[in-house]
Amino acid sequence: MKYRSRILILVAALLLFGSVARAQVIVIVNPGVSADSVSKAALEKIFTGTSTRLGSGERVVPVLLKEGPVHSAFLSTYLGKSPIALIINWRSLVLSGQGSMPKSFDSEAEMVSYVARTPTAIGYIGEKTAHDSVKVLEVK
Repeated sequence: MKYRSRILILVAALLLFGSVARAQVIVIVNPGVSADSVSKAALEKIFTGTSTRLGSGERVVPVLLKEGPVHSAFLSTYLGKSPIALIINWRSLVLSGQGSMPKSFDSEAEMVSYVARTPTAIGYIGEKTAHDSVKVLEVK
């Protein structure tokens, strides 16, 4: 009985952590992008290099954070990948001639600035980071 209670508490904590991580990361695009939302599946394809289009058909180019808790939360929540798995994924695309490494940034502020001035850019930041100059996409 004690064992079962511990498992239930652990499962509840994992579910709570997953929803907290999702709530803390937002997906941003240049304000010129007409889409207001993106599916999790489309987001995964865009950030793993297998697609360059939103569900609306608009072309986007992903940009990444180099590291940090927001980067890790985005990868685990929306892509189901670790940071190293994403790097391996992109390197294999580059080596096979099927893609080029996405631009990456040291800070969320740098990413916001780049996305704001680059018509096709799509990225992600922590929800508390200033983002008035970009558009936030709802992830469905």
